[in-house]
Amino acid sequence: MHTDTESCVRAVQAKDARFDGVFFTAVLTTGIYCRPSCPVVPPKPRNMRFYPSAAACQQAGYRACKRCRPDTTPGSPQWNHRADLVARAMRLVADGIVDREGVTGLATRLGYSARQVERQLLAELGAGPLALARAQRAQTARILIETTELPMAEIAFAAGFASIRTFNDTVREVYALAPGELRTRATATRATATRATATRAARTPGRTEAGTPGVLSLRLPFRAPLNPSNLFGHLAATAVPGVEEWRDGAYRRTLRLPHGPGVVALTPAPDHIGCRLALTDQRDLTVAISRCRRLLDLDADPVAVDEQLRTDELLAPLVDKAPGRRVPRTVDEPEFAVRAVLGQQVSTAAARTHAARLVRAHGEPVDDPEGGLTHLFPSPEALAALDPESLALPRSRRTTLTTLVRQLADSTLKLGPDSDWDEARARLTALPGFGPWTVEVIAMRALGDPDAFLPTDLGIRRAAQGLGLPSTPAAFTARAAAWRPWRAYAVQYLWATDDHPINHLPA
Repeated sequence: MHTDTESCVRAVQAKDARFDGVFFTAVLTTGIYCRPSCPVVPPKPRNMRFYPSAAACQQAGYRACKRCRPDTTPGSPQWNHRADLVARAMRLVADGIVDREGVTGLATRLGYSARQVERQLLAELGAGPLALARAQRAQTARILIETTELPMAEIAFAAGFASIRTFNDTVREVYALAPGELRTRATATRATATRATATRAARTPGRTEAGTPGVLSLRLPFRAPLNPSNLFGHLAATAVPGVEEWRDGAYRRTLRLPHGPGVVALTPAPDHIGCRLALTDQRDLTVAISRCRRLLDLDADPVAVDEQLRTDELLAPLVDKAPGRRVPRTVDEPEFAVRAVLGQQVSTAAARTHAARLVRAHGEPVDDPEGGLTHLFPSPEALAALDPESLALPRSRRTTLTTLVRQLADSTLKLGPDSDWDEARARLTALPGFGPWTVEVIAMRALGDPDAFLPTDLGIRRAAQGLGLPSTPAAFTARAAAWRPWRAYAVQYLWATDDHPINHLPA
C-alpha cells in the first residue's frame, strides 16, 4: 500500500482511519510521522513520504506525532490473513520473541537464517527485526511512563531495554521528549481531563488503578465497526470455570506469560476495548497486550471482510444487520487445541465440564482478589503426565487427547503465532481422532487462519439450510469459494443466525 503514492495521498487528505496501521505518513518539513487520520491539516503532497511501519519511520529519522500518536494505532491487518515468513515474523515480534530470544531465536522459530529473516523484513517493512522490536519497546515504555508511577529504571527494563541510557535515548529520539517530560505531559493531560467533562476524560490514554498496585487500565483500539455480541458471547458461553469468567460486564481470564501469571479483564466499549491487566512482572505487558488483541481479533479489517461477504446475495443481509463481526480466538494455542478435543461431539456445557476437571486436577493455582479465577489452564507438559484412566472420556477420546498433549509437550507439534498453517493442519490431521471439524476449528481460532471453514459443523449446516445454501459439505465448500479469504468470518455470520448463548452478550 505505501508504494501507491496517489492512494496514500488521497487517504491522508480524507483523514481515512481505515488505513491507520496500514501505512504511515512522514512529513519532510516537520520531521514527524503520523497516522493517515491525523486531525491536523494535511501537508502538501510533495512533503509526504510513506512507510509501511512505525519502525521504518523511526529508522528514517522521523519522530512520532504528539497529536495523533501513530504508535498506538491498530496493527496492520496484513499479518492476520497471511502465513508467509514476514507475517509469521511480525506475529512473533509482537509476542516479544526478539526481546526474549534475540534475532537468532526469532530466526530459529521460523526455520530460516537470521540473514534471510532480516532481508525479508527489510524488503517489505523497511526495517529489520531489531528496529521493529525497538519500536515496540518504545511504545511499551510510553504506556508505562504515562499510565504508571513506576520509577524510570524499572520501566526501562520492563519495556525490554538493555540499559537506562538506551531507554532514555530511544524515548527522546522517538517522541522528542525525555521520559520525565513525557510523564509530566501525561500527568497534566490527566489533570485537565479530570476537571473536564466525562467525554473529555474518556480520551486519556489509561492509568494505574488508584489503590491497586500493579494493575494497569488501558484502551485497546480497533478498526470500526466491531460487533461485540458473538465475540464476547462466545468467550463467555464457553468459559472454563476457574480460568475464565464473565463478571461486571467484562470477560476475565488468567494468562500464562513468560515471567509469571497474569489476569486480564476485557470490556467492550463503543470506540475501544477496555483492558485491565494485573501482571506478576511488568516485563510481560507487551506480550499480554499482543495476546489480548489476538484473542479479540482487534487488528482485523472489518470493512474489507464485510465488503467481500456482501457480494453474496444470501450473506449480504446478515452482514448488513450486524456488521463488524470478529473471530473469537485464543491467548494460548495449545490450550485451545486441548479444549477443541474436549468439545468433540458434545455440548458446550459438557465441554466446559471436562475442561474444568482438567483445570482443578492439573492447573496451576493463581490469586485473583477481584474475582473467581483460580487457575492457569494446564500446560501440555502437565497434561502429558496425567493418567489416561483418570479422564472421564470415551477411550478413543482419551487416545486423541493424550497423543495431542504428548506431541505438544515434546514440540513434535507446534501451535503458535509462528505456525505455518498448512503444515500445522497436516500434522493435526495425522493425529488419531482429528477429523476436518477439529482441524479447522483449531485453524480458525488458534492458528488465526481467516479462511478456515467448517462445512460439517451442525450449526453451520442448519444456517446454510435456512438460507438456501447447499447442504452437502462438498457443494457447500464449492459455493463458499466466493467468500475466500474470509470464510472464517462467514462462519461467524452463519453461526449468528441461531439463538445460542454464544451469539449474545451475557446479561
